[in-house]
Amino acid sequence: MKPDKVAEFYRRLCDLEPSPTTELKYTNPYTLLVAVALSAQATDVGVNRATGPLFAGVDTPAKMLALGEAGLKNYIKTIGLFNTKAKNVMALSKILVEEHASQVPASREALEQLPGVGRKTANVVLNVAFGQHTIAVDTHIFRVGNRTGLAPGKNPREVEDGLEKATPAEFKQHAHHWLILHGRYVCKARSPDCWRCVVSDLCAFTPKVAAPNSRAVRKGAKKTAKKIVKGRR
Repeated sequence: MKPDKVAEFYRRLCDLEPSPTTELKYTNPYTLLVAVALSAQATDVGVNRATGPLFAGVDTPAKMLALGEAGLKNYIKTIGLFNTKAKNVMALSKILVEEHASQVPASREALEQLPGVGRKTANVVLNVAFGQHTIAVDTHIFRVGNRTGLAPGKNPREVEDGLEKATPAEFKQHAHHWLILHGRYVCKARSPDCWRCVVSDLCAFTPKVAAPNSRAVRKGAKKTAKKIVKGRR
C-alpha cells in the first residue's frame, strides 16, 4: 500500500474511533500484564469474566504470591491453558517482587525475560501501560496486515516490522488498537464485512464481500457511514 493510502487508511479508522483502547479490563500495569498473559489463545471477554473478581482483591505481585497457585487456578479455570498460565503468573510475580521492586518494567528486554511473556505481550504492555509506540501483532493484526496490503509478511515479526515502517508517526500510538478492533469486528477471518468497511476502497482484498440482503444490516452500514462523515465536520 502506497504511503498516501496508508495515511488515509489510518485517518479513517481514527475518525471512526479517535481514542481506541484495549478491551481487557485492568487496574494498573501489573494487572494489565497478568490479563494480557492470560489472554493468549483466549478471548478478552472470557479473560475479563475471570479477572474481574480476581483483580478486585489481587492487584500486586505480593498479593498474587499470597493467593498461591491453587488459589489463582480457582479464578482462571475457565480460561484455556489455565494450569500453565497459573504457573507463569506466579513465577513472573515472584521475579517482579525479587528483582523489580514489585514494579512492571518498562523495557522490552526485561518484560520478555518474565515467564509466559513473549514479544506480543511485551508490546501490549509497553503500548497500553507506558505509552510506547509499539504494535503487538496477534492473529487479527496479522490478517489485516496481509489481507489489506498494509504490511504483508510471512510471520508476525515481518508484519510488525512492516507496520512499524509504514505507519505514520502521528498514528503509531493507537495503530495497534485500531488494527486489532478492525480485524476483530470488521475484517473478520472467515467472511470480512467489506460492505461496511470504511477502508474497503483502499484494501487489496478481492473479491469484496457484498452486503447481506437485510434491511437491518443495511441500516447498520448507513449508521456507520454517517458517524464517519459527522466526525470529519
